[in-house]
Amino acid sequence: MIEIIEGSPDLINRLREYGIIPVISIRQAEDALPLAEALITGGLPCAEITFRTAAAAESISNIRKKFPEMLTGAGTVLSVEQAKIAIDSGAEFIVSPGTNPVVVEYCLKHSIPVFPGVCTPTEVETALGKGVGILKFFPAEPAGGVKYLKAICAPYHNVRFIPTGGIDAQNIGDYLAIPQVIACGGSWMVKPELIRQKNFDEITKLTQDAVAVVNRLREDANKIG
Repeated sequence: MIEIIEGSPDLINRLREYGIIPVISIRQAEDALPLAEALITGGLPCAEITFRTAAAAESISNIRKKFPEMLTGAGTVLSVEQAKIAIDSGAEFIVSPGTNPVVVEYCLKHSIPVFPGVCTPTEVETALGKGVGILKFFPAEPAGGVKYLKAICAPYHNVRFIPTGGIDAQNIGDYLAIPQVIACGGSWMVKPELIRQKNFDEITKLTQDAVAVVNRLREDANKIG
């Protein structure tokens, strides 16, 4: 039986509601607050701040203090040390590109939701063996896209996925149409160059457009249903 760690149902509901998790790389911590404000204004109070830069921990901490209503997690967490730093910074969930059993165990021990990355049935079973049933499907498009993910879903009908990698406004609908997908990770509305240019107005606009795409897809699905 898949065991979902305590406290995650509310998180899952919020992720389902948003449909998109902005995957963000911040090089300067000073950009974190205006970026968060741009996302909130755009209708998407959610962020996965990746540990690809030295500013990740401070950025998470700043956002959590200023915008506690925003769902803020840490991405690209590759080690227990990074997981500890992320949790201490206030991260509400942890995402990894792969399944590192030691990182998963640490997060579960500290009651922090963790979404390890998987790409094959073997990796899915490794994660399940650790008691995790919400997994990041990565890299989504290069690995085979929607068709491949559907094939993975078939024997693991109780597993839920967060596809990430190569997802944009054009293909997100195909992923969200899969019942086991709770949300998709994407960065098209938070491109690194826009953050470097401090073009937060454009980020707000792209976020609004992304939210509109998800809402339109849901409206169309309801009409069909």
